[in-house]
Amino acid sequence: MGKIILASSSPRRQNILKQNNYDFEIVPSPYVEDHTRTDFSYDFVESLALNKAKAVVPLVKEPAKIIGADTVVVLNNEILGKPDGEKGALEMLKKLSGKTHSVVTAIAIINTQTGETKQKSVTSYVTFENLTDEQINFYVQKFKPFDKAGSYGIQEMPDGYIKSYSGSLENIIGLCPEALRELLA
Repeated sequence: MGKIILASSSPRRQNILKQNNYDFEIVPSPYVEDHTRTDFSYDFVESLALNKAKAVVPLVKEPAKIIGADTVVVLNNEILGKPDGEKGALEMLKKLSGKTHSVVTAIAIINTQTGETKQKSVTSYVTFENLTDEQINFYVQKFKPFDKAGSYGIQEMPDGYIKSYSGSLENIIGLCPEALRELLA
């Protein structure tokens, strides 16, 4: 299969790759994401994943498959990205409280030997319980979710926060292993 490069410094994506027995190297992408766009489209999220992978191509000297990924939280067709500090995290979690939203992770793979690119998006759904202000404040203070889309990580949510989810849990965390296997095949 050749060398696999993860174009991300996300510890969550690294853990998913390790749990699925991938031998990989990490080369964080220097690509700067566009955080001004808030209207959701699969094309937009897939372009972010592909641009992250493309930015790593010149940094890799031997043949490799470069994995770029981007995860967005979407509520009413609006992208809820990473929060702008504590106030932004509190506001986002209040928006998500009591509602079902989608989590979309786009994966892009570039084969540096052939120049071939493959992309896929996977959608999962999360329903939050009706959260009190105290619950929201506690979560933000304790977990400081400032590097997470939608201001939360499902893997660290205390009991009583998530009502249900459907689809791939790993996709919600940041990388769907089934989609990745399909793209790497």
